[in-house]
Amino acid sequence: MNMNMNMNMTSSIDDLMTHMTTEDPDSFSPSPTDDYEYDLQDFMCDREQVRVFRSRYEPPLFWIIALVGGAGNLAVVWIYLNFRRRLKTMTDVYLLNLAVADLLFLVTLPLWAAEASYSWIFGSTLCKLNSALYKVNLFSSMMLLTCISVDRYIVIVQTTKAQNSQLERRRCSRLVCAGVWLLALLLAIPEFVFAAPARVDTHDYCRMVFPPHLGNRTKILVLSLQVSMGFCLPFVVMAFCYSVIVATLLKTRSFEKHKAMRVILVVVVAFVVSQLPYNAMLVIEAAQASNMTITDCEERKTYDKVEQVLKSLAYLHACLNPFLYVFVGVRFRRDAMQLLRRCRPLTSKTQLSKSRSPLSSTRMSVMSDSDTSQALSL
Repeated sequence: MNMNMNMNMTSSIDDLMTHMTTEDPDSFSPSPTDDYEYDLQDFMCDREQVRVFRSRYEPPLFWIIALVGGAGNLAVVWIYLNFRRRLKTMTDVYLLNLAVADLLFLVTLPLWAAEASYSWIFGSTLCKLNSALYKVNLFSSMMLLTCISVDRYIVIVQTTKAQNSQLERRRCSRLVCAGVWLLALLLAIPEFVFAAPARVDTHDYCRMVFPPHLGNRTKILVLSLQVSMGFCLPFVVMAFCYSVIVATLLKTRSFEKHKAMRVILVVVVAFVVSQLPYNAMLVIEAAQASNMTITDCEERKTYDKVEQVLKSLAYLHACLNPFLYVFVGVRFRRDAMQLLRRCRPLTSKTQLSKSRSPLSSTRMSVMSDSDTSQALSL
């Protein structure tokens, strides 16, 4: 009998080693950021409790984020198309691209919500596309936020240089955006290559499935790229730019500087609060892949649930971007009100013409390059 038990255990471990390069969809959410493989501890740990938590927690929240964020970012794109005949500043270009990136990211959430409720029923091709689309827009949105902070640094700290090179900078912004999208596509190559449906029990999950010869090294590399390019680099650049901007504002006598510093503080705090906790969890997961830092089953399941909550918090940033970077501007809010009035059937053309301001349809709402006071007021 003991011999039979040993043979069964050996067979189970052999089966486990055969599947070492397939991620465990029971442990974490089905988003393409979670690059987890089977190991002996996962094999011995029942994750049913985590799957139930995901199926109840993730779908409604993802749908809320998708709907609210979609409405806000669609409003940004719609206002640009209707009121801004041409993009006047670098930040205009960046904000429009940021809204598009957030919209493309939000499109992926309903599919992840459906997977959490049922399983992945959309096939291998859509699995690759959805996973890659998520990563492309994750990286592009973070890099565009970095570009906005650099542009604000130039406008406020190097005012003379900014005013003398407006046309050149506007042309440069389009090249920068093209470079951002290209780099994001390159960083999403692992999703195009390795994302595939993986069967667990009777359910399929869209996961990263690595060949046996690649092992954990590829997983650690993917996680490292996400943390470094999706958080660390943007955070360092934003922290430097906004700290110098605040120091510059403190030297001015404008009454608008306090409002500007409040907005900067909100922008930085929102970025750190939403992104830092989840990226810290990804660092822990990379360490787990390297040397198995978490070995207790109950501890692992608790970690999984915490990761779910922090991931959702990170996704909320796509909802906040329109309000943090766009709707804080007075002129942009006026454009939004005009758009709402246009949608009202009883609004007369006379009222619309009286309410329309030439400045409101042609100038940037967030720190215009040609108006120092507007720049200070964000």
